[in-house]
Amino acid sequence: MSFTLTFVEGVTLDKWRRRWEERVSGTRLDLRLVDVAAQLDGVRDGTAAMAFVRDLAEDQRDGLHHIPLYREVPVVVVNREHPVAAYDEIPLADLGDEIVLDDPDLETRLKVETVAAGTGVAFLPMSVARVHHRKDVVAVPVDGLPESQVGLAWRTDTEDPLVETFVGIVRGRTERSSRGETPPAAPRAKPGRDRAPRRSGGRRHRR
Repeated sequence: MSFTLTFVEGVTLDKWRRRWEERVSGTRLDLRLVDVAAQLDGVRDGTAAMAFVRDLAEDQRDGLHHIPLYREVPVVVVNREHPVAAYDEIPLADLGDEIVLDDPDLETRLKVETVAAGTGVAFLPMSVARVHHRKDVVAVPVDGLPESQVGLAWRTDTEDPLVETFVGIVRGRTERSSRGETPPAAPRAKPGRDRAPRRSGGRRHRR
């Protein structure tokens, strides 16, 4: 028996998978990577019980529960020899003359390969840039771009008790509280980033 969740690139599930395995016996957690464009398909068609999603718009939430989990710092990925690579942070205004690889049909891997070849730059969430890290590119936080948000979504009409179990795991409830006892106050989700975006008004040079 399995419990299926889909997730988008950059979402790290190790902690929640370990807690699931500690708490739920006899049901394997089936994790499936999906594109952002298809991040709700499994939940909508019933092939997945829940989905970790990124930047879910309000008009996409009809018939769904959605828990915001954490925000991600936006970065620009540049060739290691690019002048921007020398900075800890770059204002968006300073990137106005760059060729931005923003074709939604171009895979992230190919975007990063193109950047590595010295053509253009790419805007990505920090976690996605880490997935595609390579020695010939650098990811620099961008001041002036909105953060992305990762959340957990599932259908409002679901009757699977394991959905509530997983929600409890994500929210940090104990096993006893997940079984229906009064839970303690849920801790605030930790941001999924290494640093807060700085409001510098200028470039911050790497030391």
